[in-house]
Amino acid sequence: MTLTEKFRGVPGILRPFREFIEAAGLKSSDQVVYYGVPGTCTPFIELLAFSLRSLALEQVFVPLLVEGKARTLWQVSDVGMQAGDAPATVDPKVIVVMGGLSMPGVPVEAGQVRAIIDSHPGAKVVGVCFMHMFEKAGWLPLISFDCLIDATIDPVEVTNRPLIMIVEK
Repeated sequence: MTLTEKFRGVPGILRPFREFIEAAGLKSSDQVVYYGVPGTCTPFIELLAFSLRSLALEQVFVPLLVEGKARTLWQVSDVGMQAGDAPATVDPKVIVVMGGLSMPGVPVEAGQVRAIIDSHPGAKVVGVCFMHMFEKAGWLPLISFDCLIDATIDPVEVTNRPLIMIVEK
């Protein structure tokens, strides 16, 4: 793959993602299916899905790689994207592989992701990760991404107010 652009912040993740989806030639009701780790990837998936909210696409979250546990993503007014009911089927035109799947301790291997991709021939494949996780996990030679968005969260600054303990006598 060739690095084509560099962006900053959340718009730097969402804008190229939406542009890729818009350029993919999807039809109304085609599926964008996100595969990720429950909890860890979920907020990022909801954010990505929110960037597509005005497109007439069905968006689906698959926890880990278990398509039988898939949930549709839909917009809730004044809240954002939320997981809902199970979709009628899982038939992605775009597969979004979240980097959390490649994290140490997650029971998913690149070969299993490759098998999911192979089971949906013709689907475009997008990778979204942080801190070069796919590269660190050795997944890049095994999974051919049509688009890879790799963001950096650095530095992370934390400021705390000192806690004062009141001890009653």
